[in-house]
Amino acid sequence: MSTVVQGILLAVIGVLLFGLIIFIHEFGHFFTAKLSHVRVNEFSIGMGPKLFSFTRGETQYSLRLLPIGGYCAMEGEDEKSDDPRAFGNRPVWQRMIVVAAGGIMNILLAVLLMMVICGQEDRYATMRIAGFAENSAFEAAGVEVGDVITSIDGYTVRTGQDLSFALSMAALDSTDGTAALDLTVKRGEETVTFNDMTINTTSADGKQYRAVLDFYVLGEERTPWTLIKNAFADTYSTVRMIFNSLIGMVTGRFGFSELAGPVGTAQAVTQAASAGLKQSFGAAVNNIVYIMLVISVNLGIVNLLPLPALDGGRLVFLIIEAIFRRPVPAKYERWVHVGGFALLICLMLAVTFQDIMRIATGG
Repeated sequence: MSTVVQGILLAVIGVLLFGLIIFIHEFGHFFTAKLSHVRVNEFSIGMGPKLFSFTRGETQYSLRLLPIGGYCAMEGEDEKSDDPRAFGNRPVWQRMIVVAAGGIMNILLAVLLMMVICGQEDRYATMRIAGFAENSAFEAAGVEVGDVITSIDGYTVRTGQDLSFALSMAALDSTDGTAALDLTVKRGEETVTFNDMTINTTSADGKQYRAVLDFYVLGEERTPWTLIKNAFADTYSTVRMIFNSLIGMVTGRFGFSELAGPVGTAQAVTQAASAGLKQSFGAAVNNIVYIMLVISVNLGIVNLLPLPALDGGRLVFLIIEAIFRRPVPAKYERWVHVGGFALLICLMLAVTFQDIMRIATGG
């Protein structure tokens, strides 16, 4: 298979997976709306001009030109309606389920994609130390074979992803090829902590450092149970990683330059596919699947954050309604969401401009 054909196939796979992420999110809203007897006027994949559509029952199904989102337009969602099946006229608990379903479905999709990746592995990493490389900093610090790593710098470690993320965070503070961290292990029935333990780091450009993995961990055989267990565990680890990254941005540990929009994401997918192709076509596909998995988790988490214009912001107003037995006046809620949407658009434009400048300058 030629490189050009492989590139085209990988681009198609990436677009289809991104479309699947959008479809699953909107399908979560659509499916739970139907179950809650809410009238759905249109279910659309894509935004902008309509490419084609058809109507089944009361709902119009559309495919639109721009593959940057989608929507599930429900009767009475943003305006007053006398239809008893209007979104605003359904019980508040049903509306909460409908609003939350999109983000939840994205996280469930991530579990399935993680199973695709995990299903290709023969063994799964545990956190039990099996041995050390030559001149291992971990061994020099007193870590022993059989120790089970439980936390790094207070970050709970259960999976290989937890371990990689925690070590990468410690490596951010690297100077002269070393970094310090607090390591906690389980040694039999005893908990042992190594404070300010020095680890080795390396860097290709002298700016971004990564920890040197100078130890080995035991693996466990793949079985149907370990496959399911590790898929859920790794997805949960990804959720934690994204959540802690968001906290890092709020607290200033990560700068605005670390954000990426659609352009930056497309660049990341391209780079991941190119790196995978150096090994095999299958490795490139796996890289794309993993990035889409992270995007799906990211979409699910961010959408459920209590921010205006997002599903989580709408959930806040529904929770207030459930507590006080009356909805917040529609005009106030509308102002909040309009203001939030305007801020999100400004943020998206700023991030997109940054992505373009990064590519233009070779970043």
